Amino acid sequence: MIGLWVGIIILFIISIIAKPFYTKKVLDKEDFYGEYVINRDYFSGKQADWQYNNFRFEIKDNDSIYFYVTEGETIHKTFKGTITTSSPYQSARLSIHMEQPKHHILNSDPTIYREVWGFFLVFNSPQFNNMYFRKGKWKEIK
Repeated sequence: MIGLWVGIIILFIISIIAKPFYTKKVLDKEDFYGEYVINRDYFSGKQADWQYNNFRFEIKDNDSIYFYVTEGETIHKTFKGTITTSSPYQSARLSIHMEQPKHHILNSDPTIYREVWGFFLVFNSPQFNNMYFRKGKWKEIK
């Protein structure tokens, strides 16, 4: 009988210790600050490479967002706006407010997919359908 209770207590302790390895990240406003590029891990190929080379954005700690239409390193057009967050649940939700004119990719707020160690944003573009962005710096494709 004692062995059963010891086993239950050990399982309980292991579940508490392992929680960070299976619980999704809880996001705060500060987590959204940074540079974002197309996540080519979801869909690879020419279309993903083209999107990667033509769209990226950054959210700065003054709550501004800069969406760049690019050709490689060259920025052709910049769309500006601001961000806010709300926390109707435990994790923050991102809202984007763009100045006019705005780019079609940013017509609606992104869907946020949380993972254990991070998150990614999915924008629904009327021209390209779902576009997956992840935090990261842009690097030229070789």
